[in-house]
Amino acid sequence: MIEFQNVSKHYGPQDVLTNVDLRILAGDRIGVVGPNGAGKTTVFALITGESVPDKGDVLIQSGIRVGYLRQVLNNKEIATPLAEYVADAVPELRRTEARIHEIEHVLPGHADRDKLLRELGHLQTSFEQLGGYTLRARAESALGGLGFAPGDLTQPLSAFSGGWQMRAELARVLIADPDVLLLDEPSNYLDLPAVEWLQRYLRAFQGTLALISHDRYLLNTLTSDTLEINAGRCTLYPGTYDEYMATRVVRHEQLLAQKKNQDQKRKQVERFIERFRAKNTKATQVQSRIKMLEKMDVIELPDEIMTRGRIRLAHPPHCGSEVMRLEKAGVTYDGAHWVLRNVDLSIQRGEKTALVGLNGLGKTTLLRMLAGALPLNEGKRVVGHRVVPGHQTQDFAETMRPGDTAFQVVRQAAPDVHEQQIRTLLGGFGFSGDAIEKTVSVLSGGEKIRLAFARLLVKPPNLLILDEPTTHLDVHAREALEDALLSFEGTLYFVSHDVEFVRRVATGIIAMEPPGIRRYPGGYDYYKEKVSGTSDVRTPSSNSEDDATGPNRKEQKRERARIIQETGARKRKLEKVMRDAEERIARLETEQKELVEDMEAGGRNLTFAEINQRLTYIPAQIDDATRAWEEAAAELEELMAFRAEALGR
Repeated sequence: MIEFQNVSKHYGPQDVLTNVDLRILAGDRIGVVGPNGAGKTTVFALITGESVPDKGDVLIQSGIRVGYLRQVLNNKEIATPLAEYVADAVPELRRTEARIHEIEHVLPGHADRDKLLRELGHLQTSFEQLGGYTLRARAESALGGLGFAPGDLTQPLSAFSGGWQMRAELARVLIADPDVLLLDEPSNYLDLPAVEWLQRYLRAFQGTLALISHDRYLLNTLTSDTLEINAGRCTLYPGTYDEYMATRVVRHEQLLAQKKNQDQKRKQVERFIERFRAKNTKATQVQSRIKMLEKMDVIELPDEIMTRGRIRLAHPPHCGSEVMRLEKAGVTYDGAHWVLRNVDLSIQRGEKTALVGLNGLGKTTLLRMLAGALPLNEGKRVVGHRVVPGHQTQDFAETMRPGDTAFQVVRQAAPDVHEQQIRTLLGGFGFSGDAIEKTVSVLSGGEKIRLAFARLLVKPPNLLILDEPTTHLDVHAREALEDALLSFEGTLYFVSHDVEFVRRVATGIIAMEPPGIRRYPGGYDYYKEKVSGTSDVRTPSSNSEDDATGPNRKEQKRERARIIQETGARKRKLEKVMRDAEERIARLETEQKELVEDMEAGGRNLTFAEINQRLTYIPAQIDDATRAWEEAAAELEELMAFRAEALGR
């Protein structure tokens, strides 16, 4: 279907692709990965003909239709109504429909009526096969799945922001139902519900799919092969992204061992040649070994696989058990329509909660309310004892001074942190070696986001409030950030459209249900189970394992293991909260008893005033610990009920 034959492409002095041979067959589902700037988008441009190779050939099967979603929108049809723009997805349909109308107009009095009727029949069949009769309905369905409201369909494209225009472009590419679908970062600008819809749509797509993405959820659920583009080479690996990563490590180790053996053999041969070159009696053997060297295949090692690195967060300062509380809180921007209202929310220390819902339902507004960046129109916000919020907005990268280097930006935020710690942190966000000396003015948009995030995390507060922290981060930086936040001992509230990121980090979910919210204990899969009755990763049916055979039984076993693992982690955390609360209650009650005994003995260790003061505070602290135990116990009970239901017990 598509074949690259010895293709090379360079931009200035940079060799993007070097002697690439690649074949994409009908029905292939390929995830395209590699460092930013390695040439992933260049491969797509060569397929579509927007770019031509400097050497070699790109062969495309005749007659196939290619759909291409670019990262950058260059749309001149901004005055066209939204639904009309999306429905106009197949250029052949316009030409076919125009010819049909032309024939219908001239048919009654035409001399060659039979010939025109035959052509009209062919055109109408083609029109139907291209989806001409259903395209409008499919356009409206796709727009709804990507988050557009019914009232948006008649609005001109210019009425929407760039992110929403990208969604419209994605819908237009999808409903064209091409033979080959090229998607370059399709989940950018999407919220979680839209990502889930896109995943379901693409799973049902019957054509050939090539997907550039940093979203592991899409790569692992939609692709069956992985194309790595790195250092000018294209290497195709069988399997999903996770399987590719495991295979690449093994392959690299094998090549390393082969190269080591070859290098040892080469040195032995070279020593023999050097030692006996001048001896006539060894001339034949020397020539034989010289030819041996010339025939040796050179084993080239691929670039070192990028690792996730490690982001080390400083230990957050201690704070009270209740980090923050919203009481009947509400916000309106125009005084008439409430974005959020009557919100009651108590945040406990150590929570890691993700906010989910369609864009425009108030996720960012709620984060700004928690951070104190948005005044409440009603209700109140109560900040806990010694709470230090740290707020990352989607535009906070623009607050850095253009002339500062990456190192200086982070150093200014934490002058007392050791230089090596700053370098390690920057390395985890893609600034290693000389890159830390880059000035802000020369950084790309993605680099600015990563640097600003490193600045925030160099001295983490005890309440992190993060709005789309994974935007513009590649897979390895996202994994490094996940690890850091998983080990973060403070409290975390965040919004992200990365399903795997939310699934791994969040231990609780808040769903936006304007003008209010609804909390769900447990992680993202637990939330999906509650709201839809089925989990994205398919929980086992009520049938026993003994009733399943073959792949189904293996799938059930894997699913059971996953559920046990995920709920087990939350179960252990809740049990620890309960144990800590019980121990604290026991200590407080012991202290209370000892203080009473001390008072009865005449105040041997403390004055009466000190004893009275302490006895006044202890009951409130016991109440706090008791409330923490009760909340954890209630959540644990609900979690175990979900686990039992999911496992069919």
